[in-house]
Amino acid sequence: MNTIEISNELFSFIQNSPSMFHTVSTVSEYLQEAGFTYLPEGKQWNINKGGCYYTTRNHSSVIAFKIGDTLDDYHFQLAASHGDSPTYKIKSVPELEGPNEYLRLDVEAYGGMIDSTWFDRPLTVAGRVLVQNGNKVENRLLYIDKDILMIPNVAIHFNREINNGYSYNRQIDLCPIFSCGELKKGDFDKMVAEELGVEVSQILGKDLFLVNRCQPVIWGYKDEFISTPKLDDLQCAFTSLKAFINANNEHAINVYCCFDNEEVGSNTKQGAMSTFLYDVLRRIHTGLNKTEDEFYQAIAKSFLVSCDNAHALHPNHPEKSDAVNRNYMNKGIVIKESANQKYTTDAFSRAVFTAICNKANVPVQYFANRSDMVGGSTLGNLSNTQVSMHAVDIGLPQLAMHSSYETAGIKDTVYAIEALETFFNCNVEIEEAEGFTLND
Repeated sequence: MNTIEISNELFSFIQNSPSMFHTVSTVSEYLQEAGFTYLPEGKQWNINKGGCYYTTRNHSSVIAFKIGDTLDDYHFQLAASHGDSPTYKIKSVPELEGPNEYLRLDVEAYGGMIDSTWFDRPLTVAGRVLVQNGNKVENRLLYIDKDILMIPNVAIHFNREINNGYSYNRQIDLCPIFSCGELKKGDFDKMVAEELGVEVSQILGKDLFLVNRCQPVIWGYKDEFISTPKLDDLQCAFTSLKAFINANNEHAINVYCCFDNEEVGSNTKQGAMSTFLYDVLRRIHTGLNKTEDEFYQAIAKSFLVSCDNAHALHPNHPEKSDAVNRNYMNKGIVIKESANQKYTTDAFSRAVFTAICNKANVPVQYFANRSDMVGGSTLGNLSNTQVSMHAVDIGLPQLAMHSSYETAGIKDTVYAIEALETFFNCNVEIEEAEGFTLND
């Protein structure tokens, strides 16, 4: 698998996914091209062995599934990622007037971003708009393919503390410039309406976010690195999707999940902590005319790979990483563990996924936070509160997580596809927590 070609496809995937709504649209295009049938949540599902299907919720989360032709070992094998990234959401009344003829946008933080990385770079707007069309209200995707905003730093001459740990105020410092005289109050909605080909009066609601317009790059004298916005977590959303589409498991049901709202806790109707996954699995079960008891048997034998990027050792600050449970770019898949269960990994699930990586000839690394530092969490343990099964947390090593422009190793995208494709191709036969078998 060519690392340059895969990286360029990843870049295209990311650029086509400037908001969580666009991510679902992009994933849906991949699925449709691969022959998947769309099943709206609000309609009856007709499913069969050997079929490939997908559904969405809120146009910002998507779950796809492939049903085995024989389905002689009824259980689910799942990979879950998320399609949102830290950014700034534009408030419903978007414009701040002044001083003088300046026009700025009023924004608030979505997730835990590194504020300083959003300054002095070209930005635009993306998301969804609800538009009235006669007596019907329609969902429209919006991405303005133009540099239209900038968040300027204060010159060092006016802020002598800028290099001494300056603390940004998001209500004051993070307001992007929209105009310095050419545009007036009300022109933001006029711009949105013009881009969508509607009247301002037709706009009934907006979920719009800032987008970093800096282009993805492969860099390094030996092409070792990739850098782009939204590596966390679109790199995992992409690699798990590629693996899921490429793989075939006649014995079980493969499931691909890409959830919204991980960066703000997942506790929404479409997040990993919602009923979305449970609802889909139950509807698959019902559609296959299985009994209630067979559902619980299937869940007990199922396995979830929670895919969310990991922290590579920082070359300037190695002291931030654990002494030995640390990882490096271009060295393979990271299995993440936490004693306080911020990650789902335990000895059993670690053994399962390590065996899968060994089968795929993909190198494995292990991550744990320093014992005196609090780490982050991800979606695996949250989804398990709704539908509990054996699960492992994995990721790809990267630098500058939650920066508006992140960096990873060029080889690790390929490693992830190969490992996850092996997972989806294998029939993982679980015997409670006593043991497991990997069958082709």
